[in-house]
Amino acid sequence: MSEGSQPEPLRPASVAVIGGGISGLTAAYELAKAGIACTIVDPKPALGGVIRTENAGGCLIEAGPDSFLAQKPWALELIKEVGLGDQVIGSNDHRRRTFVLRDGRLIQIPEGLQFMAPTRIAPVLKSPLLSVGAKLRMAAELLRRPSGARPDRSVAEFVTDHYGSEVNEYLAQPMLAGVYGAEPEALSVNAVLPRFVEIETRYGSLSRGLMAGMKQARSTNGPRSSLFLTLRGGMQTLTDALAARIAGKAKRVQGRAVGLERTNGRWTVQLEDASVDADAVILALPAYESAQLLAPIDSEITGPLRSIPYGSSITVGLVYERPAFTHPLTGFGFLVPRAEGRLLAACTWVGTKFDGRTTNDRPLLRAFLGGTKAQERMSHTPEKLVREVDAELKQLMQYSADPVEWRTAVWDRAMAQYPVGHAAIVAHIRGREAAIPGLTLIGNAFAGIGIPDCIRLARRAVRPLTGATAG
Repeated sequence: MSEGSQPEPLRPASVAVIGGGISGLTAAYELAKAGIACTIVDPKPALGGVIRTENAGGCLIEAGPDSFLAQKPWALELIKEVGLGDQVIGSNDHRRRTFVLRDGRLIQIPEGLQFMAPTRIAPVLKSPLLSVGAKLRMAAELLRRPSGARPDRSVAEFVTDHYGSEVNEYLAQPMLAGVYGAEPEALSVNAVLPRFVEIETRYGSLSRGLMAGMKQARSTNGPRSSLFLTLRGGMQTLTDALAARIAGKAKRVQGRAVGLERTNGRWTVQLEDASVDADAVILALPAYESAQLLAPIDSEITGPLRSIPYGSSITVGLVYERPAFTHPLTGFGFLVPRAEGRLLAACTWVGTKFDGRTTNDRPLLRAFLGGTKAQERMSHTPEKLVREVDAELKQLMQYSADPVEWRTAVWDRAMAQYPVGHAAIVAHIRGREAAIPGLTLIGNAFAGIGIPDCIRLARRAVRPLTGATAG
């Protein structure tokens, strides 16, 4: 060790991982790979968290996330590492059409839109989705010039500033609702859309910056792959593979952590009827659960952790039969803006998006409820949820067939949301975390809620414990 350098952290002999979702499983996998004794604690019978694949009438129905973004490499890297590379399939982007409900009609989103930003003006001008005023505002955005870095704002402020309130209401809001379960007024643009903020700083105009980026990508990257990737047998294939990889190398304890103690440099995880001792602890939990466990350890970390809000969601998978089901399903599905006053936030036409999920004679719809609509229905029976969702789908899509199979999944406070100032909140949490030896916090509360970002954060956080170098 050179003079003036900091001593490297001691490699722990044992680690307790609290939380068995994709973040906790990834952490336990890395620890087991490094030969570090690991105990993974989770109250559910099966590991995997919100990743769960079910079979209904020969159809694959995802209870949680159905795929991940191909442009984020970290999930695909792990998938290949655990031997599932040949199971990866891409979305059918040649059939990708997405619709938005407006005034009771399903209207196709114009081609060339990246999130709410047009990279082709002609399709936007021809589309009946937006008013003439909104179209002119979008075209005029091309003339914006850079104005330098700006303080964090809400996504709604950002979008309205560039394209107007109508684009915020009929594009940004429904697109974000299915990811965060939150409204754009409540989300930080720096945390949720950092790439768009970078483009704004450099180009002023989002549309002009995206066009420049697309031109460069075409000249350097070659053909584009699918937008979304998944596994042939469903996303649970990944969590099952990780669980199999740690079996025999990591101890599995089914139970709920109800307390944490740190004494003489070691940690004790209190369960309802047992305890687990370890040299280090990784909390792979929702921020509010981590706050509760850490309250006796450090009062200064609990407030920021509790300040990270969470949304609830419900997914309902419905299987129908042709010829009774008459809708053609020519696209990936549709989004429902809050301005339409409906129950649903979105619906995926699963068989169009991915091959192998269903058959041509068994259409599969996957409906999504978020925000207050989901929260108000947390206690509804599955049968009642199905009746409500099926009735609205019939009205919007104009079919009369009844579902022959169905599955529901209720996720209470499972979707982390990033409010304005989120980066400062996370910085404070990380500062307090660094002051508590042997503590590591991971999960979707900090820097990206999708599967790739959860994997990236978990692998990066475990490196100091295993002594691995950054990849």
